[in-house]
Amino acid sequence: MTNTLENADSATLHRTALATFDDLLAQARVAGDPEPTAMTLATIRGGRPHARIVLLKGADARGFRFFTNYDSAKGDDLAVHAQAALCFHWKTLRNGVQVRVEGCVEKLSAQESDAYFATRARGSQLGAWASLQSQPLPNRAEFDARYVEAERRFAGGDVPRPPHWGGYLVVPDRIEFWYGADFRLHERVLYRLDADGWSRQWLYP
Repeated sequence: MTNTLENADSATLHRTALATFDDLLAQARVAGDPEPTAMTLATIRGGRPHARIVLLKGADARGFRFFTNYDSAKGDDLAVHAQAALCFHWKTLRNGVQVRVEGCVEKLSAQESDAYFATRARGSQLGAWASLQSQPLPNRAEFDARYVEAERRFAGGDVPRPPHWGGYLVVPDRIEFWYGADFRLHERVLYRLDADGWSRQWLYP
């Protein structure tokens, strides 16, 4: 990578970081990554970190979007501590590429959540009603029965979005690009938002 952004302003650096992410995601798709939008989502509650894999459902100037059950463990975490970290790892690119994102989290609007929910497969829509995500499940039969009940309830019509299900937006203040290299001589570039706007700096591997 070259240092062509040495004197760039905040807005340019922000656009560059997002464009770099978009380009890498597109490369991962072309390279045949089996799930290029998979990302680790790390949350925290009570001083203990929790991490799981979720799917990115969009990224733009506002931030990075994903959807889930608001009553899930991750939803509970974010209700208490509305900050999160994301990590993408694309093994199919070069010697491996990681993108790390950190920032505050806010709920998407009901309209945005409705619009995305309408695009989901009907089975996934019904599953959102059937699942008490992250809560103890006595046996699989109970969940299957809840799914059948959801099928019965919405038979012959559209499945509306459950009120407990919707989207989150991770508004980044740190975006780091990690480019793998032989002998662990990696390249790391950090874009960071502070009181003076976005800046860029190199990090030791």
